[in-house]
Amino acid sequence: MSDKDRTNGAAKALPKRFYTDVAVTDEEGGAGLLLDGKPVRTPGKAPLAVPTRTLTEAIAEEWRAQGAHIDPRTMPLTKLANSAIDGVAGRTEAVIDDIMAHANADLLCYRASGPEGLLAAQAAHWDPIVDWAKDALDAPLNLAEGVVHVTQPDASLTTIRKELEGLDAFPLAALHVMTALTGSALLALAVAKKRLDPEAAWDAAHVDEDFQISQWGEDTEAKDRRAVRKRDFDAAARTLRLSTRG
Repeated sequence: MSDKDRTNGAAKALPKRFYTDVAVTDEEGGAGLLLDGKPVRTPGKAPLAVPTRTLTEAIAEEWRAQGAHIDPRTMPLTKLANSAIDGVAGRTEAVIDDIMAHANADLLCYRASGPEGLLAAQAAHWDPIVDWAKDALDAPLNLAEGVVHVTQPDASLTTIRKELEGLDAFPLAALHVMTALTGSALLALAVAKKRLDPEAAWDAAHVDEDFQISQWGEDTEAKDRRAVRKRDFDAAARTLRLSTRG
């Protein structure tokens, strides 16, 4: 099959664009999205109610940018908004539990035994965040060499959990995505607390992978998969920033 055939097949599988005008409307407690004057709903049939107008405007731009067909792959902010409304609101405890499962086995706590270049890179990217968790969050964590599970202090995990409790659905959904993509609740929290910018957090999450690339080169398929994950990570970081009022 030619590239043209694959492209045409993919286009045929996508829904056709059914609207012309995209508008943002102020709603109580946030904003909503209108397509040709009709309110948008999530896949779960809930109103697409977004906590801030700035985030709604960013979502609206995704809808305006669609061509003859609607491609969900180019709409990561919309995808995350749907997830926040349909999958996080009303079940925040379960979402926090999932983030805490990562915190209990956080990427930053598992160090390589060598070579020296990798050890140095891990220390440079990870030690400042582990130290920040200890000093700023009062959540010291234990480190281990290799992949054998290390038990974390209950008090530290309780402290991290308290940082998540009380978050609204949108920032919590964003943190959940960032945690899942990086393997680190600490990195996600560091972005939320403005200790790290998103690019630094992404780089820190890929220290091991980048070291391997520096030694052996990069596989094309792996590069493409990473680009997709990065798109979703950036959308989560943007959602986290734009969903905060003030």
